[in-house]
Amino acid sequence: MWILAALSLVIAADRPVRVAIPAGRFAPLFGLDTGQRDFAVSAFAIDARLVSNAEFAAFLRARPDLGKGRISSALADECYLSHWEGATLPPGSSAAPVVSVSWFAAQAYCEWRGARLPSTLEWEYVAAASETDRDASRDPAFVARILGWYSRPTGKDLPGESHRNVYGVYDLHQRVWEWTLDFNGAFNTADNRQDGDKIAGMFCGGGAIGSARREDYAAFMRYALRGSLSARSTLASLGFRCAASTTETR
Repeated sequence: MWILAALSLVIAADRPVRVAIPAGRFAPLFGLDTGQRDFAVSAFAIDARLVSNAEFAAFLRARPDLGKGRISSALADECYLSHWEGATLPPGSSAAPVVSVSWFAAQAYCEWRGARLPSTLEWEYVAAASETDRDASRDPAFVARILGWYSRPTGKDLPGESHRNVYGVYDLHQRVWEWTLDFNGAFNTADNRQDGDKIAGMFCGGGAIGSARREDYAAFMRYALRGSLSARSTLASLGFRCAASTTETR
């Protein structure tokens, strides 16, 4: 009996924990072309932790076509899994978040787990939570801490796990940037030829002019980064976690 119990614990420990997020309303920084200030967010579930190197390696055993040196150039740039030695993980990195992964590979991993990447609205909604407040986006102390994290240069070694918000989700800000399902959706218009000035303005800093509040700047940085990416892009500081829709009501 104790053997079965121990085996169950091992299996459960190997499975990423997905946290239920209740429905609510949220006002994102961008994507408000309709003039609507806030949006309804349906209940969903999201991984408590970033997908690790070990978890992604297990996926690649099932999908070797997406491995380093095998993935199509249409699905990832030349820096895909650049820190790996073939299919071998860097020493001591099993639990670290997987990075240098394209959107295509991240979404394929989530689908392999019966999930998907979180939408930008879902990600921003849950990332606004502090340890004690579901929406701390206007809390000066919380905002200052996020800006402090973002101001630090990314080193070779990623920060360790530390910040757990009120939902039980870890490190949405401190460790790496994260892919979202519609990462470049905020820049879409009926005619993409209209987007040039909008995007250029954001990258030269003009996009922040309309944000009178200092606390909007962290969100501006995230949207600017997402807008600079293509689905085959990879970065040494860009990882992901999975999400899934639920039927839960608030």
